[in-house]
Amino acid sequence: MQFTINRNLFLENLNNVMRAISSRTTIPILSGIKLDLSETELVLTGSDTNISIEIKIPVNDDLKVISTGSIVLPARFFSEIIKKLPGKDFSFEVKESFQTKITSENTEFMINGLDANNYPRLPEIPNDSAFTLSGKTFREIINETVFAVANQESRPTLNGVNFNFSQDKIKAVATDSHRLAQRTIELENGPETKAKLVIPGNSLVEFSRIIGESDPEITVSPGENQVLFTIGNLAFYSRLLEGSYPDTDRLIPTESTTEAEFDLSTLARALDRVSLLTHESRNNVVKLNLDTENQKVKMTGDSAEIGNVEEELPFKKLTGESLLIAFNPDYLRDALRASFTDSVVMNFTQPLRPFTVVPGKDDVEFTQLITPVRTF
Repeated sequence: MQFTINRNLFLENLNNVMRAISSRTTIPILSGIKLDLSETELVLTGSDTNISIEIKIPVNDDLKVISTGSIVLPARFFSEIIKKLPGKDFSFEVKESFQTKITSENTEFMINGLDANNYPRLPEIPNDSAFTLSGKTFREIINETVFAVANQESRPTLNGVNFNFSQDKIKAVATDSHRLAQRTIELENGPETKAKLVIPGNSLVEFSRIIGESDPEITVSPGENQVLFTIGNLAFYSRLLEGSYPDTDRLIPTESTTEAEFDLSTLARALDRVSLLTHESRNNVVKLNLDTENQKVKMTGDSAEIGNVEEELPFKKLTGESLLIAFNPDYLRDALRASFTDSVVMNFTQPLRPFTVVPGKDDVEFTQLITPVRTF
């Protein structure tokens, strides 16, 4: 196996494949990256069993094939070597016993590789149920929900975002049982057959980084226990979480007794100030006092060791019954960071019942639910 390639082209694709490789894998060969060279393309593959990434680089002026073959190389060292090579191009040659020579200008590395035949095969996912969607739309829906997934292993299904794809919309829900984020976005050309997929949060975070700030077209191919996302020459495989996702619709209140609308940035800055002290407290609780009779809203926090803080909040609207509620400020902070409208509306029912945070616009379907904290 022998080829020469433009270093920047190779490094750009290598960096994306490296996202799938974990240093903590229990399968030694998966700490490596697989290179498979044919007459028409060079295929780079990385995997940690949860996600797998495959990138195809076509043969062109930047990639010249001398002889075909395949090899698995230690990913971390190989990546560092390519980053530090001096020249514009480099040469790659596999010799006897899988020893691999990498040459650029006056620099020559010789590293030991492994037999690519021992590398696990990627799953075969049929494309008969495939559909396309906007990369920008998918990245938005990930960022608006993934922060609410659970991290504990006791309920593994909650470690992912529950996606419901239909012909006219995507509905995504994430919850860790203390908070919930639910986002619905309209689609123009969704799948003809509805698809329900629970995708691990870690997989979605990595895929969101690959999408980046651009708006590529994504092809989604659902499989039995894997889903394949394709962007151009990149294929991103993620395992799906097994088990049925809980019915979260019943958790969201359909009516409220108290409603308050705030400017998003004003509320976020006030919350940051008040939580400065509560983060030093063992309980980390902020209290919100909504006094509808006197049309006042106060946010308070305290720490037995440091002191206390109180701030009166300006608001756009305050209606319904007066209410005092306590909650974890980090949950509301995350909810506000995921919000994208200039104002948010908070709807309350009772001091110990979950409250919702929704956009200050009627045409946006985005509901976040936060469970309050009992303080007595």
